Amino acid sequence: MRKADELELDLVEISPNAEPPVCKIMDYKKFLYEQKKREKELKAKSAQIVVKEIRFGPQTDEHDYEFKRKNAEKFLKEGSKLKAFVFFKGRSIIYKDQGQILLLRLAQDLEEFGKVEAMPVLEGKRMIMFIAPKKKK
Repeated sequence: MRKADELELDLVEISPNAEPPVCKIMDYKKFLYEQKKREKELKAKSAQIVVKEIRFGPQTDEHDYEFKRKNAEKFLKEGSKLKAFVFFKGRSIIYKDQGQILLLRLAQDLEEFGKVEAMPVLEGKRMIMFIAPKKKK
């Protein structure tokens, strides 16, 4: 403690359970500042995953499909995940196979931009499929 006072620094206890306790002489405020700075840097480096959604009907026509495919392509190029789903209204649930074909066609068209994370699955009145962007080289 005397030595820490002479150097005008703080005596910080590192390991209190050790015998004898381990201490270090340092500028504690500077240590806290650098620790916060390191945490902020790590937070900035971690990427936020954005999920974009594209909605189809079971009998989506060609023009609408192409328009939505181009948007999906743009989302994947940006690095966002894509959640494509076919929404079945009322009795249109009888066209489950058309919805699945539509989603599989989308997956095939977007093959070069992303990979299928989850194949089409029917959840209630929605058939959902996830596509993740391919890593940039």
